[in-house]
This record gives sequence, C-alpha cells and structure tokens, in this order.
Amino acid sequence: MSIETIRDPRAYQVFAAFQAIDAAICVKPIPYVQDCLTDVEFPRRYWRLFPVVKSASAVGLAAAPRYPGLARLTALALTVYFCCAVGAHIRTRDLRLNFAAASSLLAAYATLAATGPRPAQSRT
Repeated sequence: MSIETIRDPRAYQVFAAFQAIDAAICVKPIPYVQDCLTDVEFPRRYWRLFPVVKSASAVGLAAAPRYPGLARLTALALTVYFCCAVGAHIRTRDLRLNFAAASSLLAAYATLAATGPRPAQSRT
C-alpha cells in the first residue's frame, strides 16, 4: 500500500464507516463486545460512553475531504484510544484475538495520524 493510498480521504471515510458500525454495536453491546469489555475489566458504568465517542470519531474521520486537519486530529485521538485499549489487554493478560485487533487498529490509526489526509482538490 502506497503512502498516497493512505493519504486518500476515501481511506479515512472507510475507517469512518468502521467506527460508525462499531458505535452501533456498542449502543446495546453485543455479547462479543460485552465479553471484551469484561475481559479487560472496563467499568460497566462507562460502557455508555462508547457509542458517543465512536460516533464522534466516525464524524471526524468522515470529514477528511473537507476538513483534513479534523480528520488527522481524530486519527491521533484514536491512536491514543487504542494505546489505552492495548494497554488494558496487556494489563489483564488478555493477549488473544481482541489484543491482536486492538494492536492492528492502533497501527492503522497511528499511520493515518502520522501521514494525514491529502487536502481535497478544489473544484474551480
């Protein structure tokens, strides 16, 4: 994958769709999500924040064509989020599939944050 592919605002929109789906399955967490949050000992009283945070991140990433700075800031915030998620998996010694997924998403969002989307071409 080339750097230009990563910088394409449409790549950010693909990740935005992923975040939107993730937000939807966190509204009333599906069993898989419940198990993951339980495994890392995340306090249940805060579970309701996930749909809000993930929806906001979807909006921020989707804004890449018009607001590349916002999309890059969102990718940076998601990098921090997934650093915490990976840390939670390590702390609880939950080094299975969810750890691999969190690590992969950490790498993906860190790459997006490091490169930033290329500004959209003006239509004149």
